[in-house]
Amino acid sequence: MMLSVRDLRVSFRTDDGLVRAIDGVSFDLAEGEILGVVGESGSGKTVSLLAVMGLITDPNAKIEGSIRYKGRELVGLPARELRRLRGNEIAMIFQDPMTALTPVYTIGWQIAEQIQAHRKIGKAKALERVEELLAEVNFPNPREAMSRYPHQLSGGMRQRAVIAMALSCDPALLVADEPTTALDVTVQAGILDLVRKLRSTHNSAVVFITHDMGVVSELADRVMVMYAGRVVERGSRVELFSDPRHPYTRALLGSIPPLTGEKPRRLPAIPGSPPSLLRLPQGCAFGPRCPVRYEPCQADKPSLGSGTHAAACFRVAQA
Repeated sequence: MMLSVRDLRVSFRTDDGLVRAIDGVSFDLAEGEILGVVGESGSGKTVSLLAVMGLITDPNAKIEGSIRYKGRELVGLPARELRRLRGNEIAMIFQDPMTALTPVYTIGWQIAEQIQAHRKIGKAKALERVEELLAEVNFPNPREAMSRYPHQLSGGMRQRAVIAMALSCDPALLVADEPTTALDVTVQAGILDLVRKLRSTHNSAVVFITHDMGVVSELADRVMVMYAGRVVERGSRVELFSDPRHPYTRALLGSIPPLTGEKPRRLPAIPGSPPSLLRLPQGCAFGPRCPVRYEPCQADKPSLGSGTHAAACFRVAQA
């Protein structure tokens, strides 16, 4: 198994008390596999993968549990060792390319810098590699694009530049944090094709973080649904879309326009808002918004259980 996460917990000390952003998350990822991580904003998707990348450096943060990459424990690994992995074997596509790129350097310089940080090659060879990467992510004129600054590119082109940077050292594991957010559907389709190409060309594993169930249905092999810092359902893409077990998963799928049949006049919405992590309800965190809640939901937190397709719901356990 390339990546194995067990009972991951991430807490932050704040003036208002302890915030547990991630509460007992566990998952595995094999070589060449694409895992879709879905959920509303604040569900813990990004924080859990930032912990995997070793990018949570807040002194008020506490990370517990186990994160093993190719059998090597990452929790507690010295910062120097983590830097050798990041950008080299493990890479991340950040959600906002404008803040992920330095505005005062050209994109060619920035990508070449990363290549030289992990590979013993000269500047000229690194720039040749940059041109190849920009062509690979479908820049119309790669050589000219190398000399452009981030503000001179469109949102889609900036996202492609960030993807080129992530792919520069042929990572074995790629974390994509909502790379298609705020992009039009044509550019979005192109980026999804690039992710598939990475898997087919390099047999890389991919963790694709998104709130778009439509993207997950096209791309992922397996899906992990998160809510209030916990995994509420996991399973293969086919299992999750054909037989969603958790009420939250069913609500997310219900908010997507159907491809066949009569179109509803209004899409159903999930009532209420995600709970504050400082004041989680007793019992199931989704309980106050759940249409099928009953007495046990208010008393205890349901466990996820075992099996390839599992849901943290008392109704599922009862069925």
